[in-house]
Amino acid sequence: MILSSIHLKNFRKHTELSLNFSNKINYLIGNNGIGKTTVLEAIYYLSTTRGYKTKSDAELITFEEKQLAVEGVFTNQNEQNARIYYDKEGNGKNYFLNGKRLSRNIEIIGKFPTVLLTPEDHAITQGQPANRRRLVDSTISQANRLYLETLIDYNKTLRQRSFLLHKIKERRSKQLIDELDAWTTKLVESGIQLINHRKVFITEFNDYISSSYTDIIETKEKPKITYSYLDDYNGENIRERFEELLKEKQEEEIRRTTNLVGPHREDYIFELNGYLLRYYGSQGQHKTFQIALKYSQYLYLKEKIGEEPIFLLDDVFGELDTSRAVKISNLLGHAGQTFITVTDFSNLNFISRNDNDSFIRMSEKETVYA
Repeated sequence: MILSSIHLKNFRKHTELSLNFSNKINYLIGNNGIGKTTVLEAIYYLSTTRGYKTKSDAELITFEEKQLAVEGVFTNQNEQNARIYYDKEGNGKNYFLNGKRLSRNIEIIGKFPTVLLTPEDHAITQGQPANRRRLVDSTISQANRLYLETLIDYNKTLRQRSFLLHKIKERRSKQLIDELDAWTTKLVESGIQLINHRKVFITEFNDYISSSYTDIIETKEKPKITYSYLDDYNGENIRERFEELLKEKQEEEIRRTTNLVGPHREDYIFELNGYLLRYYGSQGQHKTFQIALKYSQYLYLKEKIGEEPIFLLDDVFGELDTSRAVKISNLLGHAGQTFITVTDFSNLNFISRNDNDSFIRMSEKETVYA
């Protein structure tokens, strides 16, 4: 998948910006605060319908403006024109593909596969379980529409159950309990599907992470990911365990008015040579694991979708020692289209470059193609 051009209107710092891209590596060069990361976020927004730094579309709009638009031309076998438009005071967000408005924005998920690596990815290995679930959900959802639909349905069920738990805490009645039971049955059905998808994914993904880790670090360290679900359940009857836990915790759920059991409470455990990365890994090991995760995501999507994903790297080289940076640079030379933000190229002479790469220097006054 190649993004040949993009146009931004009222997107964060850029009231109007048009850029053309190489089909290999595109370096966005400039001082901090100039809007390099904004370009990556716009690409991600166009590919996934959401920003990666915000939860609200309104936060993406240039100050004192009311609408934003991002438009791009993607090419693989055919040229496709994509446009996402958001009006915070009008009819919300709309996605247009080749001039036709999509009925649901999620129809675009996986159509333009994208992998993003940022300094904030330290939260994947060092932060809360939600960060790890987000990585897994993003990866599977881009490759599997059934998983995405099931995840959306599951999250809707969570919201409905939460609403009912609040009502039951205020006033118990047989009618409300019966309604809760119905939503609980639905929670179990979609939850089991998610668990089964994730189990298969982790089994496959461990092969990718082992290969990627070796390519990046070339050591004998052996990475492993373990999927922890339903309170570390290891048996075969997932439904029985799911229902058992829901019964055990129903009163606590009502008291706390929150959903305490299911795939939304699960975690992924990262290990190196049998030791928990979170507790025993060095900063260098954490960083290497984070990069290996994202490169594995790239390889996984490439194989499952049959398209090379767009790779976005925000200020990554500044956090790496030279040996790791050289390895990453060499790997990217064999990848598809890549976008990399860089503050100062003078200290990055070790980065491998070729004639097909594009160097876009950004400043307050102008954008120059070098």
